[in-house]
Amino acid sequence: MNESSARALLSGRSRSQSFLHPESLSWDSSCFASSPVDFLQELPSYRSIARKRTNILSRDKQCGTLLKPADSYSSQMEEGITENLNSQSIRNYALNISEKRRLRDIQETQMKYLSEWDQWKRYSSKSWKRFTEKAREMAAHLELWREDMRSIDGKFGTGIQSYFSFLRFLVLLNLVIFLIIFLLVLLPVLLTKYKITNSSFVFIPSKAIDTQCTVYPRSSSALIYFYTYIIDLLSGTGFLEETNLFYGRYTIDGVKFQNFTYDLPLAYLLSTIAYLALSLLWIVKRSVEGFKISLIRSEEHSQSYCNKIFAGWDFCITSHSMADVKHSSLHYELRADLEEERIRQKIAERTSEETIRIYSLRLFLNCIVLAVLAACFYAIYRATIFSQEHMKKEIDEMVFGENLLILYLPSIVITLANFITPMIFTKIIHYEDYSPGFEIRLTILRCVFMRLATICVLVFTLGSKITSCDNNSCELCGYNQKLYPCWETQVGQEMYKLMIFDLIIILAMTLFVDFPRKLLVTYCSSRKLTQCWGQQEFAIPDNVLGIVYGQTICWIGAFFSPLLPAIATLKFIIIFYVKEMSLIHTCRPSPKQFRASNSNFFFLLVLLIGLCLAIIPLTISMAHIPSSKACGPFTNFNTTWDVVPKTVSTFPSSLQSLLHGVTSEAFAVPFFMIIWN
Repeated sequence: MNESSARALLSGRSRSQSFLHPESLSWDSSCFASSPVDFLQELPSYRSIARKRTNILSRDKQCGTLLKPADSYSSQMEEGITENLNSQSIRNYALNISEKRRLRDIQETQMKYLSEWDQWKRYSSKSWKRFTEKAREMAAHLELWREDMRSIDGKFGTGIQSYFSFLRFLVLLNLVIFLIIFLLVLLPVLLTKYKITNSSFVFIPSKAIDTQCTVYPRSSSALIYFYTYIIDLLSGTGFLEETNLFYGRYTIDGVKFQNFTYDLPLAYLLSTIAYLALSLLWIVKRSVEGFKISLIRSEEHSQSYCNKIFAGWDFCITSHSMADVKHSSLHYELRADLEEERIRQKIAERTSEETIRIYSLRLFLNCIVLAVLAACFYAIYRATIFSQEHMKKEIDEMVFGENLLILYLPSIVITLANFITPMIFTKIIHYEDYSPGFEIRLTILRCVFMRLATICVLVFTLGSKITSCDNNSCELCGYNQKLYPCWETQVGQEMYKLMIFDLIIILAMTLFVDFPRKLLVTYCSSRKLTQCWGQQEFAIPDNVLGIVYGQTICWIGAFFSPLLPAIATLKFIIIFYVKEMSLIHTCRPSPKQFRASNSNFFFLLVLLIGLCLAIIPLTISMAHIPSSKACGPFTNFNTTWDVVPKTVSTFPSSLQSLLHGVTSEAFAVPFFMIIWN
C-alpha cells in the first residue's frame, strides 16, 4: 500500500458519506432484531460493534438502566422499563429525537401516579444533575490555559494537545504539593516568626549528643563580590541557604499556641508522606481512566486497518498543513502495520539457525546497552565525587567560571548522558530486528530508565559520601559531620541545581538551537546541509521524558527543600509557554503521531515509574541515614522515622496495641493475600 492508495481510501470515505440519505441515519430497534446477511457477520467491523454493544448492555444492566431488547419501543413501555430511565440515560442512548421525546412524555405521565416521596426524589435527582452540569460548565470556563489548549488541539491535533494537557496536570500537582507543605510546615513557622499569632517556638535541648555534632558553620557576612550572588542564586548556597527554601532553616521542635503545641517534626514527615500518597493516588486514578480507553481501543490486526481508514481521522484539525501531517501519519501507521505483519510472517518462517543468530545478536547488543548505562552511571558517580571534594574551596581561590563548573559538574554530566544515550539506543535498536511499534516502545523504556536512574545514582552517591568516613570519624555523629554538617540541606542544594540547570537547558535549546535552525531552514533552504538537517520535529516522547525527569527531581527534593514544588510550578509554567511558542513558530509535528488516549496512558505510566524511583531514595534517607544534629526539625531523633514511634508512644495503651497489631506481619500477610485473591 503506497501513499496515493492510502489517501484515496481516506478521501473515498468522505465521498461515500455524502451519498448517504439523512433518513438512513435514524436507527430503529428492528435493525438489531433482524438477522444480517451471513457474510456481513464475518466482517471485523461487525464483530467489533457486536462486542462493544454486548459490553455496553452488560454495563447498563448492572447500573439498572437497561433498555430490554424487543421488537418495538411500545413493548418496552408496556413492561414499564422507562421507570428506570432518567433524563440523563435517555440522552445517552442512540435514539432519534422523536423517540426520546416519546420516552420523556411517557415518563412525565408516569410521574403523576407516583407517591409524593418518589416524586420528590425524582425532582431532586434531576435538580442535582442540572446543578452538577452547570457547575462543570462553569469549571470548564475557569480551566487553566483553556483557550491555548483549544488552539493547539485545533491546529495540531489531540496527540500534541495531550502533551500540554499533561504539562498542565503537573502544574496543578506541584501547586497542590506546595500547598500541603505550606499549610503543614511553613505557615506555623511564618505565623510565629512574624508575630501574627500569639505563639512561640519550642526548642528542646539535645540530650546525649556531642557538641561537635551540633556545629553548623554559617556563611560569612564579610565583603562579598557581585558574582557571588549569581553563584548563590544558581547553586542555592550563600544567602539562599539562610532562607526557608532549605531543610536547615527549620531547626524547631514545635510551635506553642495558646491551647496546644504543634509538633513540627511530625508535621514535616506527614507532609512528605501526604504529597507522595496524593501523587500516587492522583496518577493511578488518571491512569485507570486512560487504561479503560486503551482497552476499548484494543483491536485485532484485521480490524486495525478498517479503523484507521474509516475512523482514524481527527476532526479537531482545522489547519491545512496539519491535515497533510495527519494524512501522512495515517499513511505511516498503515505502513507500520504492514511492516509488523511482514515481520510476524518472517518470524513464523524463521529457521532454528536464524533464530539462534538473531537472539545471539540481541544478547550482544543488550550487553552494549548495559555497558553504555554502566559507563554513564560511573561518569555521574565520579563527577559527583569530584564536585563534592572540591566545592569546599574558598570562593577567592578560584575564578568565577571554575567555581560554577565544579558546582554544576554532576548536572552537566547527567545532561550530556541524557542527550547522548538516546542517539546510541536509536542506532542499536535498528539491528535487533524488532517490529516498528516495539522498537519505539523499547527505545522509550531504555531512555526512561536512563533519565530517571541518573537521579538515583546521584542521590545514592551523595548518600555514600555522607555515611563514609575516614579513621572512624562517623562513630560520634553517625555521618560525616566534618564535610556535611547539615547533609539534608546539601542534598536539597543538589536537587535545586538539577532543577535550575534543566530549565536553563530547555530555554537555551529553544532560543539558541530551535530558532536559528528554523531561520536556516526558512531562508537557506537551497543548501544541501540545511535540507538534510530539516526543521525541528516536536517529538512528544522526548518532551514528556524531559518534564517527567523534572518532576522526579521535585519529588525527591521536596523533603530536603520544602519550597522546591513552588519552583517546579513556576518552571512548568515557563516550559508551557516556551514549548507552545516553539511548537507554533519553530517546530513541525512528528509524522509518528500518538493517539490522545494512548498518549495519556503512556505519560502517566512513565510518571508512575518516576514516582516509584523517587520513593526509594527518600525511604532510605528517612529510615536508615542518621539525621543531622546541627540543623533541621529532627535533631533530637536518630533518624527521621523515629518521630513516628515516639508519637505512637504517647497514645493510650489500647490504641497502641491496635496499631501494633495492624502493622504486624501476622495481620499484613493474610490481609494482602485476601486482597490478592
